[in-house]
Amino acid sequence: MQHIIDSTIQFVQTTLKNAEGGHDWFHIERVWKNALTIAKGEQVDMFVVQLAALLHDIADAKFHDGNENIGPQKARMFLQQLNVEEAVIAHVEQIIRNISFKGGNFAAGFSSPELLVVQDADRLDAMGAIGIARAFSYGGYKNRELYNPAIKPDMNMNKETYKKSTAPTINHFYEKLLLLKHKMNTGTGKRLAERRHAFMERYVEEFFYEWEGN
Repeated sequence: MQHIIDSTIQFVQTTLKNAEGGHDWFHIERVWKNALTIAKGEQVDMFVVQLAALLHDIADAKFHDGNENIGPQKARMFLQQLNVEEAVIAHVEQIIRNISFKGGNFAAGFSSPELLVVQDADRLDAMGAIGIARAFSYGGYKNRELYNPAIKPDMNMNKETYKKSTAPTINHFYEKLLLLKHKMNTGTGKRLAERRHAFMERYVEEFFYEWEGN
């Protein structure tokens, strides 16, 4: 199985070599490491957890005109080439399809202990100092405003509205990042989220303090 993990790492590194900084190989590596940490306290299939963590953003819908099928399909094709058994491929595919936040009002149609671990691992990387850096990296990539007092956060977005949002980056803190602490699935995930959440709260407070000219 290790040779499959190694081949997957190489595949992801090659595929994402020119990716936006918040969704590149280093994002994948951090999520993979987070998943390994979280999984230690859970009863899960580590092979599935690792493959799903490594492949979860192989073709993020945000960078493919919102198409949510490309990622799972690309993962499936790659794993089939490695002769991974169908049950594992199907499980990884389902995790990729159901891992995303999607506006917070999205009800996933699939769940498994492995999904919960990888989802927590991915959410952790959207929090704290790195989460802040990733938010502004993507905001810059999309040429979004840092903040606009006239544009208020939308706390009731459905999946499609969330995908099409062009709101300032600070709004994203209220619409997603500061909500994640209460959406963690595992005990380890919840514990690790506490510090990162507190850091984001301090950051937002300082941002508005400075915005007012203080």
